[in-house]
Amino acid sequence: MSAANLSHLPVSDPDLGRRAPAAGPSLSRDTLALSGGLLIDPATKAIAPNISMSVNNVLIPGEGAFSADGVDDLTALPFLYARWTNPTVRQLEQRLAALEGADDAVATSTGVAAIGATFFTFLKNGDHLIISDVCYAGANELARRILPDYGIEVTPVNMSRPQEVAAAFRPNTKLVHCESPCNPILRLTDLAAIAKLARQHGALMSVDSTLATPVATQPLSLGADLAIHSLTKFINGHGDALGGVVCGRKDLVEKIRSRAGVYLGASMPAMNAWLILRGIDTLFPRLRTISDTAMQVATFLQQHPTVTAVTYPGLASHPQHDLAKRQMEVFGGIVAFQVKEPGRMARQLADRLRVAHYAFSLGHQRSIVVLLDTEEMMRTTYQLAGDQLEDYRRFAGDGVFRLSVGLEAPGDLIGDLDQALSD
Repeated sequence: MSAANLSHLPVSDPDLGRRAPAAGPSLSRDTLALSGGLLIDPATKAIAPNISMSVNNVLIPGEGAFSADGVDDLTALPFLYARWTNPTVRQLEQRLAALEGADDAVATSTGVAAIGATFFTFLKNGDHLIISDVCYAGANELARRILPDYGIEVTPVNMSRPQEVAAAFRPNTKLVHCESPCNPILRLTDLAAIAKLARQHGALMSVDSTLATPVATQPLSLGADLAIHSLTKFINGHGDALGGVVCGRKDLVEKIRSRAGVYLGASMPAMNAWLILRGIDTLFPRLRTISDTAMQVATFLQQHPTVTAVTYPGLASHPQHDLAKRQMEVFGGIVAFQVKEPGRMARQLADRLRVAHYAFSLGHQRSIVVLLDTEEMMRTTYQLAGDQLEDYRRFAGDGVFRLSVGLEAPGDLIGDLDQALSD
C-alpha cells in the first residue's frame, strides 16, 4: 500500500514502526506531516518521538542476520545495528514516505549522501547518466568529476528543454537526474514530460526536490521514480541538523538501503532524525508563510532601483511561470536577484544586513543571502559553454544573489534589504 494512506493510531506494538502501517482513511499531507509514522511510546504513552541512541539492540538467536548480504528487506528484520536501521530514523523515513506518497524511504547522513546512494546503486561501469546541467553543486560535481572514474558516462542537459533531454538518451542510459526548481537559478523542469521520456527509454528518473519540498511538489505523482531531499534545508528548517532522504517504490528503496545504505556507511544519526522530525511537524505552515513572504520580497525587489533582475517562480515575469502554477502548490522560499555590481554589493550586504544574514546554505528559519558569482561557478562547478552558458546567464547574469527567505516579519525583512541595498 502507499504510505500516503497512513492513519495515526495509538500504538502499543513497539515493532509497528518498522512495518507497513495498517490501512486507514486517507489523510491530508498537512496531517501526515504530524502523524505519518508516528509511534506512541507503549510504556510512557509519550506523543513526541523517542530518541533511540543505542547502536546495538538485543536479539533472539535466529531472528537476526550477521550480514546484510542476501537480505531483501532490512526493515523486515528486528532492529540490530544502527548503521542498518534505527527506530527513530525509521519513524522519520515513514513520515517522509507518507508526505511524498511513496511506499518507503531511506534516510542518509546528508543530502549529497542521498544523491550518492542513488547514483552508486543504479549506475555501474558502462552505464549512462543524464543530469541537469544546473543543479546542486554537490550532485553536479559528484556526477561530472567522480562517476567517470568508475566508467559511468555523464551528459549534462538543460532540463527545461525536453527535446534536448530526448536527444541525450543512449541505449545504456539508466538514470535521469533532475532538480526543480534548480539551485541557484530557479529554472524549472517539466517533471511529467521528462518522466514520460525516461519511461519510454527504460530509464529511472530521480528528482532533487529540496527547494520545492513536498509542500510545493510531489515528484512521484508526476511520474518520477525517486524523490530526493536534503533534509538539512527546508524540511528540517532550523539549520541545526544534516540529513538526506530518498523516497520511492519499495523495491527501489530497499535496493538503495541494502547496497549504499549498508556499504557506504552514510547512516543518519538518531539525534538528527529526531531534530528533523521536530522540523517536519511545522513544515506546511512554515513553507506557506515563507512562500507568502518570498512573494512579497520578490515583488519589492522588482521595484528596487539597485536591482536589475529578479527570478521567483511565483512572479509572472518568470519565464516558466505557467509551469510553476501547474507543478507547484506554493512557490517556495528562494528568491534570486541581480544587481549591476555584484561583487561590491556582496560586501555591502555583508556589512549592512541586520535582520537577514550573509551566509551559505538555505532553508533555515532565518533569512540567508549569498552571492554566487557566475565566473566562479563556471570555473569550479558547472563549466558550461555555448548555449548552456548563455541560458545560465539569462537567469544569473554576472552573478546571482540567492536569498533564502525565513520566518521574519515581511516588513522587517523588506526594510532590512532596502537599507542594505540602497546606495
